[in-house]
Amino acid sequence: MTSDPVDDHPPARRGRRPGPSGTRQAILDAARARFAREGYTAATIRGIAADAGVNAALVMQFFRSKDELFAAVMSITPATLHRIADAFGGPHQGVGERVVRAYLDVWEGSPQDAEPLLAMLRSAISSEQAAGQLRDFIEARVRRGTESTDRHDPQVGLRVALVSAMLVGVVVARRVVTVPTLAAADRDTIVGLVAPGIQAVLTPAEPAAHGRTT
Repeated sequence: MTSDPVDDHPPARRGRRPGPSGTRQAILDAARARFAREGYTAATIRGIAADAGVNAALVMQFFRSKDELFAAVMSITPATLHRIADAFGGPHQGVGERVVRAYLDVWEGSPQDAEPLLAMLRSAISSEQAAGQLRDFIEARVRRGTESTDRHDPQVGLRVALVSAMLVGVVVARRVVTVPTLAAADRDTIVGLVAPGIQAVLTPAEPAAHGRTT
């Protein structure tokens, strides 16, 4: 009777007993495993809570959102996660420049912000698991902004993928492969050259609208 699985289950559920630090670490461990297995988008707070042996409300008590939980798992500051999304907050005009600048500020800014992301990027080159995490990390943020620009666009998924690919490509060339010309270029120059392309993908209807004089 003592070997019945039901008897073994309750202790795993008592996540509070080790104290706040033990519970927090249990949540982080469960989240790390979930994000690695399912990716950012598919992983849920409820699933992570169940794995950690706590309820979802307690997870939210420690980490106010899935974004902040993901940030803690990846050793990224919460502010870093919001900066790209915040770039979509202004008018459609100029969104390309804001997004590229915010993106480069994050990936090429302070070591505290940039190093965990660059580590994820380097791992993604050789690990499908890390590639999935990186893909989810970038696309989830771009998707939020793109859908707010036009939620009903049937090509929104393609536009998200294209913007993500363009942004990742710039960072890979500058920080991982270190293509000399790109690595040596100052950030403002890169923003000025890349932003129009991002703008065209994010707001494809704008050029036609400006082209009409009637």
